[in-house]
Amino acid sequence: MTDTSTLPAVSREWHLVSRPVGWPKPEDFAFVEAEVPQPGEGQVLVRNKYLSVDPYMRGRMSDAKSYVAPFELGKVMQGGAVGEVVASNAEGLSVGDHVLHFFGWREYAVVGAKNAVKVDPDAAPLSTYLGVLGMTGLTAYAGLLRTAAFKEGDTVFVSGAAGAVGGQVGQIAKLKGASRVIGSAGSDEKVKLLVEEYGFDAAFNYKDGPVGKQLRAAAPDGIDVYFDNVGGDHLEAAIGSLNEGGRIAVCGMISVYNNTEPAPGPRNLARLIATRGRIEGFLVGDHYDLQPQFVQEVAPWVASGELKYRETVVEGIENNLEAFLGVLRGDNTGKMIVKL
Repeated sequence: MTDTSTLPAVSREWHLVSRPVGWPKPEDFAFVEAEVPQPGEGQVLVRNKYLSVDPYMRGRMSDAKSYVAPFELGKVMQGGAVGEVVASNAEGLSVGDHVLHFFGWREYAVVGAKNAVKVDPDAAPLSTYLGVLGMTGLTAYAGLLRTAAFKEGDTVFVSGAAGAVGGQVGQIAKLKGASRVIGSAGSDEKVKLLVEEYGFDAAFNYKDGPVGKQLRAAAPDGIDVYFDNVGGDHLEAAIGSLNEGGRIAVCGMISVYNNTEPAPGPRNLARLIATRGRIEGFLVGDHYDLQPQFVQEVAPWVASGELKYRETVVEGIENNLEAFLGVLRGDNTGKMIVKL
């Protein structure tokens, strides 16, 4: 057991105090002080350095039946985090080690050794383990290669393409021999990033006109794969441009997360019959068997600069909620990270 007398007695953390209806409001949350706990047998105390905020967290704020348990009211929320072990009561993890874990939205966390993954701060910047080499990166990799069954020569369309997942999907597709990669984003600045930095063949601002029309102009010969982060009109447009045998991988539908009324579904699902197309949802949690292969293949691309990534970094745990709301608004380019 490590001496913890030098550690602060108080940690700050975010609690959910009421379930948001529509867009989350500041009064749905509380920023509170809590005692820094001591690690028990098989546990470590981690000082968090970087926290992740992600669109899926909006779903956990609701108590509707879902694939993951909702956040509990009056309790600290959870999310991806990477930090430094400051006290250890577990074999295999020492003070000074850096670990990836799931107890974010707080400054200090007690983590079971089995729930902590050791990461190397010298191999890659710590923040990348929450993004390009973390859950968002694996989401892109598994969704494109396994769910959408990407193959060389495919034309790929990605929505939310300047986000943490979308930007990686497009680049992996290019690195693996896509014939054409098209992205949509919500600002001219993001569109420029997709083409000039990420190497997309074409990109458009979905606010400039009907998505279907802009997609047809960007992909006159249709698309073979659509990676969906948005839903709504983007999904309808993709079905409209789908080639025979086309595949749609549904990762997220950020356009409908805060709706209080059901969104109208795509009106052209019958096209899936003629195209023999398929649409399939997926969760990254079902694909952790790909993690070693993913890191082995993607880490060298990141190190060599072949795969570019962006991070939007917000400083200070007191701004964690604002960073999360920013993700829902699309304020971020690449992965939204909170630096403590």
